[in-house]
Amino acid sequence: ALLARAAQGSGGLPDVDTHKAFGSKTAPITMEIFSDFQCPACRQFYLNNYRQLMDNYVTTGKVYLVERDFPLAMHAYSTVAARYARAAAQIGKFEVVQQALFQNQDKWEQTGNVDGTVASVLTPAEMNKVRALAKSPSIDAGIEKDKALGRQYAVAQTPSSYIHYKGQTYPVVGVVSYDVLRQFLDQLLAQR
Repeated sequence: ALLARAAQGSGGLPDVDTHKAFGSKTAPITMEIFSDFQCPACRQFYLNNYRQLMDNYVTTGKVYLVERDFPLAMHAYSTVAARYARAAAQIGKFEVVQQALFQNQDKWEQTGNVDGTVASVLTPAEMNKVRALAKSPSIDAGIEKDKALGRQYAVAQTPSSYIHYKGQTYPVVGVVSYDVLRQFLDQLLAQR
């Protein structure tokens, strides 16, 4: 039973970028979040839920959180933002860049200055690495893999979260309050 749980703990998910996955792979719940850095609802979800989700579920070993890129075509700069965030993830700076992009969304979505927003939270040396990595074909390939997976799930809007528990998948579409999310996760964990 232990082996089965470990295998299912990683969610058996394809194409997980471990730089954008948080918590224990053997956590009982795996949660994938498909988001777009330029999406106002994603910003709201991030600002209202993310820290509490990380503190209460991810760092405590209850949830393995997988961040997925799903830049929407209607957003002019969301793919650029996804490239920078994914590049930052490669050097261990995903969370600070994610925070900067969401907190300053109203600024860079007007100007397209994703580079400046990211540069504001990284050292010049880190920024040079991120700029070089953001141009790498592997970064675009990773974004495309996430988008392809999102299409398999029929993601129609962002944020879309998929909560995997004991072989079942529960979609959570759009913005939900942290209380609703907490109640749902606690209900699943109580089923053990």
